[in-house]
Amino acid sequence: MTKLTLVVFSGELDKAVAAFLIASRAAVEGWDVVMIFTFWGLGIIRDPDRKLKKKVTAEKVFDVAMPRGADDLQLSHMKMLGLGTSMMKGRMKAKNVLTVREMMKEAKEFGVRFLACGLPMELMGIQSGELVQEVDEVCGIGRYLEEAKDADVNLFF
Repeated sequence: MTKLTLVVFSGELDKAVAAFLIASRAAVEGWDVVMIFTFWGLGIIRDPDRKLKKKVTAEKVFDVAMPRGADDLQLSHMKMLGLGTSMMKGRMKAKNVLTVREMMKEAKEFGVRFLACGLPMELMGIQSGELVQEVDEVCGIGRYLEEAKDADVNLFF
């Protein structure tokens, strides 16, 4: 079986869309697909309804600065004070393209596995209880290397 690993480092809308499109297509084609979310990419898999209160000052800064879930992502370019992101989301809706949150659910239905990288979570004050239920595992870099070692394709977003 062909294996694909995707490192999702960015928490930007356009990069998340690309990552989920590739992951889902590969899974539909029968590939074993693993997405590893790290640093800013962790914002994609934060659950907006699961906010934990006990955070120190630095953690509070990351909490406010990072997207709170897939629906809170911004474009990497052409932001225009949020207008560019709104335009892109409008175009996606007009062209019947799923939202990132819907893409995430669809990817899970296709068998894509989601891993959250533990050290960046600790550094940024993200607790496992703040993640969406689709996350299969919180892990370390060793787990990623294990997955990537046997992968036929390894992509970084």
